[in-house]
Parts: sequence; C-alpha cells; structure tokens
Amino acid sequence: MKTFVFDIGETLVRDDRYWGSWADWLGTPRHTLSALVGAVTAQGLDNSEALKLVRPGIDIPAEYAAREAAGRGEHLDESDLYEDVRPALTRLQARGMRVVVAGNQTARAGELLRTLDLPADIVATSEEWGCAKPSAEFFARVLDASGAPAKDTVYVGDHPANDTFPAAEAGLRTAHLRRGPWGHLWANDRRVREEADWVVESLVELAAIVEE
Repeated sequence: MKTFVFDIGETLVRDDRYWGSWADWLGTPRHTLSALVGAVTAQGLDNSEALKLVRPGIDIPAEYAAREAAGRGEHLDESDLYEDVRPALTRLQARGMRVVVAGNQTARAGELLRTLDLPADIVATSEEWGCAKPSAEFFARVLDASGAPAKDTVYVGDHPANDTFPAAEAGLRTAHLRRGPWGHLWANDRRVREEADWVVESLVELAAIVEE
C-alpha cells in the first residue's frame, strides 16, 4: 500500500454536532432528526431528505446560508474528531504512507478541517471538487490525489453505497469501518464482507495492513 484515503463523516468526525445544529435550527427534537436521517439513509436516500421530512418544501441551500449568516453555521473542533484519528493517521505517515482526506462535505467543512492541522497530505471535500460520492468522477479525483495506482490505494469509510462499493468498482482497495450508524448497520452485510478487503473496528488497525 502507498496511500490511504479517508471518508470524513462518521469515519474521522462525529456527525452529532452537524445534525444537532440542524435540528435546533429547524426547531425539532434532536432525536427526531437523527432517527429520520437513519431512516432515509437505510432506504438508500440522501441523508438531506431527512430535512425535507421535518420541513416539507425546505430550500436547503437558503437555510444553510441563513444559518451561516446568523452565526449558527457549520463548526468543527478537536472534540468532533474520533479519538483514534490523530494516532492512526500519524502512524500511517510514519510508515511512509500518503494520507488523503476526501469525503462528501461542504467547502466550509474543508476549511474547518484544514484548521485542525490533521496529519494528512491533502484535505478535500466534494463541494470543493465539484463532484460527490458515489460518482466515478469523485473516485477519479481520489486517485489523482492519491498519486498511486488504484491497487495501492485504500479507501476507508463507513458507508457501503458511498464508500466501499464505488471505491471497489474504481479498482481501489477498501476498508469498511464499523463505526457510526451506517458502519454498524452494514458491517455484517454479506456483500460488504465479500467486497471489502478489510472490515475494521478502529482506524489504528490500518497500520497492520501496511505490514501485510
């Protein structure tokens, strides 16, 4: 292996704050919105559909802009990172691996992540690239950022439909992370077990892949 590429939400960063702030903005209980996010995603829909269930007809970009203008927009700090993120990424770099962070997030999220000074060579988001998972274009950009052949690049994520399956179709190696709602929901799925090269419980397990 030469490069490890990481999804963002529920791989590196907890989504609690993101969805909690949306619930507060829309005036709905946090548990309600969280449950709806789970429901729509399990149905194969984009998680933003949950916002439309809470407020039918919502203009999501307009509401996003209004939140930012009100000083209640996106926020990320060290407390949003999972505890194993810095140790795992640092260990991979120490072993000579290139580390890339690339997921379906806003440009603002990309800015916030870069201020955290993660042990990563590149941090990029779908909005910055102008394409999103699970599109082939997104994974072509992943390979550009990787700087290594697909067979020497590992994509790490928690969501089969957005991470494991499209990355495998693009020829990358894949590690399914059993973390967060989607990681736990599909960790024992037959297709995930068949198509993922590895299923891991923690990011610190990835260092062993380098040594295989």
